[in-house]
Amino acid sequence: MNTIDEIKARIDIVDLVSETVQLRKAGKNYSGFCPFHPNSRTPAFVVFPGSGTWRCFGQCNEGGDIFRFVMKKEGWDFPTALKALAEKAGVKLEPPSPERQLEAEAHERLRVLLEEAVVFYRHQLLHTPAGKPALDYLHRRGLSDTTIETFGLGYAPQGWDAVLNYFSAKGYSPQDLADAGLVSEREGGGVYDRFRNRIMFPIRDGAGGMTGFGARVLNPEDVPKFLNSPQTDLFDKGRILYGLDQARKAIRASDQVVIVEGYLDVIALHQTGFQNTVSPMGTALTEDQLRLLKRFTSRIVLALDPDAAGEKATLRGLELTRQAMDHSTELAFNARGLLRHEARLQADVRVTTLPVGMDPDEVVLRDPAEWARIVEAARPVVVHVMETLAAGQNLDDPKVKSQVASQVLPLIEDIPNPVERDAYRQRLARFLKIDERSLLGPGTGHVHRLRPGRRSFGVRNAPEASQIPTGRASALPGSNADPAYGLESYCLRFLIHKPENLYLVNRALQEAGLTRLDIADFSHTDHQVIFKLVQQSVEQVEDDPQVFIQKQKDETVAEEIQALRAVLLPEVSDPQKLVEELMQKILLLRKQNVTESVNQLRFLQEEVQQQGDLRAQVYADLVMQYIQTRDRLDRALGASSKR
Repeated sequence: MNTIDEIKARIDIVDLVSETVQLRKAGKNYSGFCPFHPNSRTPAFVVFPGSGTWRCFGQCNEGGDIFRFVMKKEGWDFPTALKALAEKAGVKLEPPSPERQLEAEAHERLRVLLEEAVVFYRHQLLHTPAGKPALDYLHRRGLSDTTIETFGLGYAPQGWDAVLNYFSAKGYSPQDLADAGLVSEREGGGVYDRFRNRIMFPIRDGAGGMTGFGARVLNPEDVPKFLNSPQTDLFDKGRILYGLDQARKAIRASDQVVIVEGYLDVIALHQTGFQNTVSPMGTALTEDQLRLLKRFTSRIVLALDPDAAGEKATLRGLELTRQAMDHSTELAFNARGLLRHEARLQADVRVTTLPVGMDPDEVVLRDPAEWARIVEAARPVVVHVMETLAAGQNLDDPKVKSQVASQVLPLIEDIPNPVERDAYRQRLARFLKIDERSLLGPGTGHVHRLRPGRRSFGVRNAPEASQIPTGRASALPGSNADPAYGLESYCLRFLIHKPENLYLVNRALQEAGLTRLDIADFSHTDHQVIFKLVQQSVEQVEDDPQVFIQKQKDETVAEEIQALRAVLLPEVSDPQKLVEELMQKILLLRKQNVTESVNQLRFLQEEVQQQGDLRAQVYADLVMQYIQTRDRLDRALGASSKR
């Protein structure tokens, strides 16, 4: 994660904009009156928390990320905004060292290698006799060929050197393969294939970038049953959720995520239409994983296996869930005049009860409607913990009553709504068959106020609170869930390697009746800075464009430029092919942005129509303009793909 990504991860764009703009929920986004031009009737300013961007559909017709918002509001340049937001986020700005630049380049090379490994394993599964048993197994588990392709499933052949020999022939060293987690080191020296005779599950981060693999045995006698990539620079199992790259849109659309344990659970649920599903890959949930999910929803359903291990994993996950969810701040004034924070959770965490002996994939393939009912009937976390802790216990034993109460009461205390807290307290009292007043007395763990200086779960003293990042934007390091972000990076990679292609692609765009590539095509400020640098490189005449870019000392984007340079362009005999590929990516980027604009404008149009606002026609006209633009993009894409 570079410095800019870290700042974006720590600062929630909704919280930042809300400091000066009154926002209200508008579907999955937020709307309000634009702060950059006079307007008090039509809320044409929209914030998109999923992508971390904003847009004014009114007079400004501008947009961007948190940096662009602060730059426009304060009249600052990018370095000044970067410094201010870094201080706000508690991120220390340091010039990129040669070591960090080399690290960024190495990470990009590893991702390219892992993508090639996906292709290798997929070929082994689909086009070799050795892979047929694995393919038959997946079919028996109810997976279709389309699903297998969508998730990039593969097969690691039997033997100790299939991967080693294949990638050595492609010029990769044993150290490259070890760094990617594809081989293991022998005690006596040398390396061997880590994955052998296993079904391969590519594991991607939230942005779709390859990080590693999960592997399941075919031979029941092989151990372990599941084997993941080792800890690498890219793969950290505690900070990744399997399936999130496929699930993020569905999670936003349903405003709910369902967490299951296994790879096949996720895949089967996606295949049957339940695409808001992810997996922590068989381990207890971590705080990093839950902070990642906060970017998409605060409604979480845990659907873990109903055996003893699953129940223990559920309880382990619950404590982390309580720690990771958003907190609102209440100010309390004590006799000594000190302000203290009292955190209350802003999350709805529920737990499913699965049929005994069945996993989620078995349930959903047997009856999708049954799975829907199970998720719908998920119990509030307090109820689940209450009943789980009491299962098999003698509730007539006073010590058991005390143990259950001491573990359930802290959860009740974290519920922000006082009515709900009282209701759960009453329910716990009835469940334990005790007087509710005993739950309010000393020694029960029920603390109304903390003495100054004392630390407890969910409560931070004021000086420390500002140092801890909170908000909906917290995310997995190095990931960006905005689809446009990846397309922007792809286009810039082409231009950094070959700046002169800017002229060629602009000519192609104009021939298609479209405008030239412009800084407005990029919604992220760091990308705008890099694109402006590319423009300057081809407009000046003193140096070769690439030499000009290398001479620039803009440390704010140096890390990103190095990362873009790290991945070479594909070797092609006809350079025009590269221009055509760049053209397609630009058209896709513009179409993505136009489609998002159309969807939001329609929402705003319906909203003002319900209020009887005559300005609904303004939105209707804008929708038509955007649709016409999208039609031109579709025609250009069709023509480009035929060349």
